Amino acid sequence: MSFGIDDIRAARQRIRGRIRQTPMLRDEMLSARLGTPVLLKCEHLQDTGSFKLRGATNALLSLLPEALARGVITASTGNHGRALAHAAHALGVPATVCLSRLVPENKVAAVRQGGAEVHIIGESQDEAMAEVARLVRDKGMTQIPPFDDPAIVAGQGTLGIEIVEQVADLDAVLVPLSGGGLAAGIALAVRALAPQARIVGLSMEGGAVMAASIAAGHPVELAETASLADSLGGGIGLANRVTFALCRDLLDEVILVPEDRIADGLRHLGSFGHVVEGAAAVGVAALLSGAFRPSGPTVALLSGANIDPGLHARIMAGANCVEPA
Repeated sequence: MSFGIDDIRAARQRIRGRIRQTPMLRDEMLSARLGTPVLLKCEHLQDTGSFKLRGATNALLSLLPEALARGVITASTGNHGRALAHAAHALGVPATVCLSRLVPENKVAAVRQGGAEVHIIGESQDEAMAEVARLVRDKGMTQIPPFDDPAIVAGQGTLGIEIVEQVADLDAVLVPLSGGGLAAGIALAVRALAPQARIVGLSMEGGAVMAASIAAGHPVELAETASLADSLGGGIGLANRVTFALCRDLLDEVILVPEDRIADGLRHLGSFGHVVEGAAAVGVAALLSGAFRPSGPTVALLSGANIDPGLHARIMAGANCVEPA
């Protein structure tokens, strides 16, 4: 598949005016502690509260009118579903989102509020994706994958262009890693525009499927478990077409972050007014713990804001896991 920076540039033009260019803010405490600039790419301030709006919007705008007329459908751990609901509503397109029972209720409610029809099914994203396949087969709906799709990857890759434009002498980008749409898109853009920079994927320790797949040399399946970084859960698909190969080939390193370190990252960011979800805190968590040691200007991507308020309050009060003690 021929796919690269020109596709990302085209996506940027396509979605211009429909998404925000989010700010890049310096983390003064981490910068002083680590002796090099640490910068926060504030994608949690994006409309719908996450980067997912970029890929969903680009994917919809890339479809032919007859495909849109059949209605669109996806499986999601929450943020992609919310983004698709928002983008589809803006275009007057009916949308259906399939979610597993592990998706937090605040994210389920946000998808519904965006105007999508919601199906709750199964105990994993893989089961939700099986429901999508059934509805595509039975009702002829148009599937918008959450990550394993060139249009999705190109849309998320627009973040990589912004990062390079906003940070001179970029040395490293710390990217939350799940299905790989975000990491692959950013890696493609950064490799083309700032080839000296390291690209590091970060995930939680339990159920990190892309990390396990890269280690195995092929896509694998893992049991999905509850995590503070719930957005990073779910499989990548054994028949993965796009993101596995890109992440395998373009990521310099993958770091797995324990739950208590993710909690540390959430508390650090929360103390400076950044209310983010666990998936958005993994980069900062790796910097705080020393799991990643920067040697030059480093960007940690704050990928989303959609954390349950009660959970965030418990973490700020000292909790280190999803379930109450």
